[in-house]
Amino acid sequence: MILMESNKLRWGLCYAIFISLTLSSLVRDLGVSAEGVNPREAKQLRDEVREMFYHAFDGYMNNAFPLDELRPLSCQGEDTLGGYALTLIDSLDTLALLGDRERFTSSVQWIGKNLQFNINKTVSVFETTIRVLGGLLSAHLIASDYATGMRIPSYDNELLVLAEDLARRMLPAFDTPTGIPYGSVNLMYGVDEHESKITSTAGGGTLTLEFGVLSRLTNDPVFEQVAKNAVRGLWARRSTLDLVGAHINVFTGEWTQKDAGIGTSIDSFYEYLLKAYILFGDEEYLYIFQEAYGSAMHHLHKDPWYVEVNMDSGAIVWPVFNSLQAFWPGLQVLAGDVDPAIRTHTAFFSVWKRYGFTPEGFNLATLSVQYGQKSYPLRPELIESTYWLYKATRDPRYLDAGRDFVASLQYGAKCPCGYCHITDVELHKQEDHMESFFLAETVKYLWLLFDLAVDSDNLVDNGPYKYIFSTEGHLLPLTPQISLAREHCSYFGGYCPRNATKFEQSNDDHQVPEIELGHHSNIYPYHESFPVTGLIKGLCPRLSHAQKYGLSYVLPEKTEREDVKRPKPVITSRSIVLVSDQTVEKRPQEEGFTSESEPIMSISGGGSSSDQTGQELTLLESETDDKRVYSS
Repeated sequence: MILMESNKLRWGLCYAIFISLTLSSLVRDLGVSAEGVNPREAKQLRDEVREMFYHAFDGYMNNAFPLDELRPLSCQGEDTLGGYALTLIDSLDTLALLGDRERFTSSVQWIGKNLQFNINKTVSVFETTIRVLGGLLSAHLIASDYATGMRIPSYDNELLVLAEDLARRMLPAFDTPTGIPYGSVNLMYGVDEHESKITSTAGGGTLTLEFGVLSRLTNDPVFEQVAKNAVRGLWARRSTLDLVGAHINVFTGEWTQKDAGIGTSIDSFYEYLLKAYILFGDEEYLYIFQEAYGSAMHHLHKDPWYVEVNMDSGAIVWPVFNSLQAFWPGLQVLAGDVDPAIRTHTAFFSVWKRYGFTPEGFNLATLSVQYGQKSYPLRPELIESTYWLYKATRDPRYLDAGRDFVASLQYGAKCPCGYCHITDVELHKQEDHMESFFLAETVKYLWLLFDLAVDSDNLVDNGPYKYIFSTEGHLLPLTPQISLAREHCSYFGGYCPRNATKFEQSNDDHQVPEIELGHHSNIYPYHESFPVTGLIKGLCPRLSHAQKYGLSYVLPEKTEREDVKRPKPVITSRSIVLVSDQTVEKRPQEEGFTSESEPIMSISGGGSSSDQTGQELTLLESETDDKRVYSS
């Protein structure tokens, strides 16, 4: 009790200082005499970022390839993950985004001919999934689709074959009593008997997108199932405050580190809950996200900052901003909670303005760099959130922030063959290392930011599909094959929501034959939460644009056939409440976006005729600390 009171008093003092820091930063920003970024300068900055990418990419290809990563000061290479050309794989969809058909084609062809995973290497399940598996899947989806404009005529699914082989080699990591995977696995021999049983929450909960997409592309449910079971294993062990800790024993399910936060070791667990719902339409992810997000905003949010607390008591244990928290405003934009995202981004960016980079840790009590966390390893998270906020608001201050990012990287991190880690943000001391995510994420989000200000004529903002970015920045499209895999209706080759069939009325006695959907009707035959249609008689109605790309979730019209009933979802995780048909008022636009903004991703709603009885899933409620139970 004394400790809790001490923490409260300490936080009261810290919080007053936080406000002072933020306000002073705002005053400094208002006093800057530099003009805002105009369209002409935005185009110049976009071209400069393109040159930044090629300076680093060419440096890697000329000096480090086929090793994993570049040492940009000494112009050498090093194997850091598995020894399989990591940086090239991580860069594939950035090459496609930049429209570099020649480099993209040659890179895909080289990987298809030379890459193999039958190697005696112990690798991180998390890093291998988000960097390698995600990179292969994203590039496959681009190279195999005419609609992307980057299809390779000679391509024959080589990257998909490699992705499936890699994922199967990681499956032994999931063989645990909790379903939460080991942190590492040997690609040839499986899990070593001496492998640590401790893993991070992010490590176990950030696999759903890549493994889920692989299942949709291969019609093998095992990948999606093990990834979802890992999420369930983590969420089932949450505290009574609906918080999760940082590290857990995958055998006993006991938390070995009970610090709850939105940064290190937990960050992308939250991210993949929302993104898995958007990409796959699985309501279970949405309900977990709603509870997890509401609890985080209630217990971790000290406007505009976020702290770490004990997952059981909620007592503050760590008043530190760490750089991985900077993804959070971008996630909030995706969820439609823009106002707190703006305030938090302003606070986080004030740290960048102070040092020219964001240190790994910034102590909110002392207002100084956290001891031992002075480095900036070229992280993309703050730039990513800047892109999403500009996309939501079109506020030119985010272009100004982008200009600052470019200046810092060009004058502080650029080195002979690429861009260097900064070991000390106060001294701007360089280190001879460049992470592959610099090319996969950092320059990608910077380029997209300025391209959006010019003409946004790119694959993401003006392409054939809506895209979800993985936590490594890889592009995963909301195609029917991925987003409507369980909704496939082979009658006339259409895609439609389950049971959204219209019985074809006819005056004659001609009877529409029953169509058996074959393997498409039940590609997840033993997964309890995956309802499927089975036999369908009739026609699939035309889908709206939003439904086609999975941007809306609305229950289908009631069928005229009494014998076709909607399967009831099975709930296996506590505190998740699924609902039946209901009518909900649409939330006013201004709650999620400013008057000048355009929706980034329509999670709730979806148009249909006014007389249709449907259900609208509202992603965020105004009182996020309340438990929401919807009923019919």
